Amino acid sequence: MKKYIKNLIILVNYERDAEIELMRFEIAHMSGQKREELGRAINKVKGKYIGEELGLKIVQFGRSETIDTEISVGDMVLVSTDNPLKSDFTGTVTEKGARFIKVAFDKRIPRWVVKKKVRLDLYANDITFRRMEDNLKHLNLKGKNALEYILNERNPKKNRSTPYINYIDQSLNDSQKTAIENALSCENFFLIHGPFGTGKTRTLVELISQETRQNHKVLATAESNAAVDNILERLMENKKLNLTRLGHPQRVSKHNITQTLAYKVENHKLNKKVDKIHKKINNLIEKRKVYTKPTPQYRRGYGDYDILYNASKGKGGRGISAEKMKSMAQWIEYNQQIDELHDDIKRIENKMIRDIIETSDVILSTNSSAALESIARTKFDVAIIDEASQATIPSVLIPIAKAHRFILAGDHKQLPPTIISDKAQGLEKTLFEELIKIYPFKSQLLNVQYRMNSLLMKFPNKEFYNNGLKSDSSVDDITINDIINSNKKEDSMLFIDTSNVDVDGEMHLKDSKSIVNELEADIAVNVANDYLKAGLCEDDIGIISPYADQVKIIQERTPVEVKTVDGFQGREKEIIIISTVRSNNDGNIGFLRDLRRLNVAITRAKRKLIIIGNIDTLNNNPTYSRLIDFARENNDLIKFRHT
Repeated sequence: MKKYIKNLIILVNYERDAEIELMRFEIAHMSGQKREELGRAINKVKGKYIGEELGLKIVQFGRSETIDTEISVGDMVLVSTDNPLKSDFTGTVTEKGARFIKVAFDKRIPRWVVKKKVRLDLYANDITFRRMEDNLKHLNLKGKNALEYILNERNPKKNRSTPYINYIDQSLNDSQKTAIENALSCENFFLIHGPFGTGKTRTLVELISQETRQNHKVLATAESNAAVDNILERLMENKKLNLTRLGHPQRVSKHNITQTLAYKVENHKLNKKVDKIHKKINNLIEKRKVYTKPTPQYRRGYGDYDILYNASKGKGGRGISAEKMKSMAQWIEYNQQIDELHDDIKRIENKMIRDIIETSDVILSTNSSAALESIARTKFDVAIIDEASQATIPSVLIPIAKAHRFILAGDHKQLPPTIISDKAQGLEKTLFEELIKIYPFKSQLLNVQYRMNSLLMKFPNKEFYNNGLKSDSSVDDITINDIINSNKKEDSMLFIDTSNVDVDGEMHLKDSKSIVNELEADIAVNVANDYLKAGLCEDDIGIISPYADQVKIIQERTPVEVKTVDGFQGREKEIIIISTVRSNNDGNIGFLRDLRRLNVAITRAKRKLIIIGNIDTLNNNPTYSRLIDFARENNDLIKFRHT
């Protein structure tokens, strides 16, 4: 156990160093313009202070040219004037517009931030890594128990008898109900395996509500803020639940802001006392101004006690007049009163936080924010963790260590955690995947999917889920023909083969390790345009490519959403167009070999899936070969004719 934990700490530090190093290397070796082209910086913006929100100072940065960036709400940014590596002023993005970006700061804003044109850089935040490391170094019994299950040092207990459940959501299917029953009756842990479109969030929301009906205190977490917000929004429909969302209020969606701990503290009945104390402090600060502040040049070696004592005796000393000594003593006395009032504020704030946490049925946060001091002493009956197949073991151990039992929900057949460091690849192994391998009887597959029609589901179902899924009757027969203006009947799938086209295939752009394929980019854009002309909205179409540079060149040519596979995880569109990019004579498909990415890409489509690729290159991989055969069997494979 000690050896295993020590190794996890080493891996966490490798990953932290790699993330920070990547950011610093880019900033040091790339121009601001290049970083902006990659979407990781915004140059030449002017700041304007626009006020406070939930105790944070908000500055709006803007310029006349459009801001096109990958920097998102909730991201941390580094603000600088010339060399970003010489700045340590960071804030959190709260809002984005076409020509502005708002950033929240928790400290005083220097004058240069609003006086000069500045640069904003996407910043690597190591707070999450510090929390993981700290939790591992002080891992409690609950956290160690979770590791014992995968180290074959402990066997899980049998489930208790299942309680009678009066379901709130009457539309749940049998597999969802079975998952909830097993999760409620487990003694230690349970796994909810939720593939694409199978209603995993709906199942978790019902489970959380049922846990609270048993007077259980619930900690609900996920790896991303978006997933936490998604659960919170659904839970808010149950008006009986008292919910509190932890974490930076500016990383929470605007719709959920009233559920945040910061908002609740600000609107607590005791906060009126805090306001009164702040007024007293401001009044004392004004009074203190007329007296001499005891800086080192005036103190001449005297401590506070010495100054107060000398002043009480009417004495000076060391070249300090009695009058100056008295003035410094007055300043110190006012300062002591101010410090005492600040202590009072802290006590009242702690009381408000305790009150809010204790009266909440459900606390929601990211895995990382479960380490916050506000719930350090709170005992939870159960931790329910979404996106568990995308979270590293050090990450999920933070919420697990806080609860008597834990429920993990995810799909290990989809994307793993994103790991940058080559030395830290061991972190790709997740607790969810390890537990489901060792204890399959402690899991339930959600087996009805509500996203795609039965034909589109057929290949991923067979390839990744052993034909364990079925499509719900509501989506079984949906097709693109239902929503486009066309007399021609279209099939649900199309594979556009570029192997017979005598043009350059894949290539690297200058100074980049990523790969592009101009032909595939043109085809993807033309196909998207055809569907826009046929009446589809821009929001109905998504273009996916595994390579960041390919995404970039397609984005420049179309108004529809274009992202990497990771960017579409958990999302869906009426029609998905995939550019596979790889086209070479060596059969080299690079990281397309990670078949979990293929699974995610082909399961985003609801009504139509179009794949563009060179079958001669892709056929070298057995899974891609079977996908091509599947398209061929359904008469969905066509040769692209270059005109």
